[in-house]
Amino acid sequence: MGKARRRRILWAGVFIVLAVGCAGHVHKKQTLRPPADAEPAARKAMVQGNQFSTAHQLEAAKKEYEAAIKIQPSLAEAHYNLALTLEQLGNPKEARHHYLEAANLAPGHKVIWNSPPLRRYGNVQSESEYEASESGGGHSH
Repeated sequence: MGKARRRRILWAGVFIVLAVGCAGHVHKKQTLRPPADAEPAARKAMVQGNQFSTAHQLEAAKKEYEAAIKIQPSLAEAHYNLALTLEQLGNPKEARHHYLEAANLAPGHKVIWNSPPLRRYGNVQSESEYEASESGGGHSH
């Protein structure tokens, strides 16, 4: 067997090992459970939202997280879970708002602050600054 052929076989083997090893590795963004101090109705809505999220019923999950936020607006975990859901539904602008709201409500929460979605939106600026930067910086020429 020639040297070039052995090299191709070796690389094919490496590719197969990597493909098989990565096939079951899915980067799922994990929803957060309600904190111990959550109001009972907000807790119930979050638990239901998490169940819908797990079942990939995103519109239903979104409604439950919104209900939890309406009951308890300071519930950072509900904002975070809503942001995850909105992102999956293809609404990054609204997701960004809720990621930042979650971070502002829970400054020491490691999962929220270290999450890849929040890092993507990590330049914490006001909504008006964000909108100005999205529309070309608000400069007119």
